[in-house]
Amino acid sequence: MKVILISRKHGGSRSLELGRWSRALVSLCCLGLPLGLVALGYFVGQETQARDLRDNSLDSLQDELASQSTDLESLRLEAERKLQAMTMGLAELQARMVRLDALGEHLTAMANLQDGEFDFSQPPALGGPLAGEFSVEYLAPDLTGELQSFANKLDQREQQLEILESLLAHRKLDEQAWVSGRPVEKGWISSGFGARTDPFTGKRAAHYGIDFAGKAGSSVIAVAGGVVTFVGKDNSGYGKMVEISHGDGLLTRYAHNQENLVEPGDVVRKGQPVALMGSSGRATGPHVHFEVYKHGRPVDPSSYVHRTRR
Repeated sequence: MKVILISRKHGGSRSLELGRWSRALVSLCCLGLPLGLVALGYFVGQETQARDLRDNSLDSLQDELASQSTDLESLRLEAERKLQAMTMGLAELQARMVRLDALGEHLTAMANLQDGEFDFSQPPALGGPLAGEFSVEYLAPDLTGELQSFANKLDQREQQLEILESLLAHRKLDEQAWVSGRPVEKGWISSGFGARTDPFTGKRAAHYGIDFAGKAGSSVIAVAGGVVTFVGKDNSGYGKMVEISHGDGLLTRYAHNQENLVEPGDVVRKGQPVALMGSSGRATGPHVHFEVYKHGRPVDPSSYVHRTRR
């Protein structure tokens, strides 16, 4: 193979004779270089596309991770809010249980139940024989629903106990206001109600009460609950006297006392000592002069002394 080289400057030419290996080398250079450039471009393009795909995949994965992280944070905050709400609800239920226990103990005392029959300081007694085990499918409990159901049951129990407390309180009030019994713990009737011979004048005179004789200084007790309306010394012969209003037009008097133990305006209970037995005023010895007034008029106290509830 002959190659002719022409020079523009000098106008001359040169010829070169190429051998077999030279021709092969020239052919390789003329053909291999473009092919190499094409291959290099192809590989560079593939690498760029792969890098773009990797970048896009990483971006997509990062976006997905960011979205999942946001969702997880939202779930965490929601779980915390629910846990706080359940904690507050549980604390409220515990406070209501304490109130119910206190109310139960109060009702137990009001109803005069035997000690230990209803012990609200201890958990309810439970038991039973050993039974076979059952295989059941476990289901996660709905704690919110369970707490709401328990709260509803507590509402019902509170209403029932409050109604029972109200009934017992009214019963206690009725019992307290019920005028009945003797005004002394120990003693005997020394003079009845009605006309009698006056121990000082020897003449017939009206006696508007019952006299209970006993030991000087012994307790004089209220025959019913009420409000003390008079405490002092009466100049008409009663001596030291206590007067109690019981409502419904009923009033009782306790006279000839050695000492009065209450003050006007005091609220007294049935059976509470209000004075000490004495002989003050117009009296021949230690006793209590007991009177009952109904709507301002004296009545025979014996009907109240022996009075019983039906």
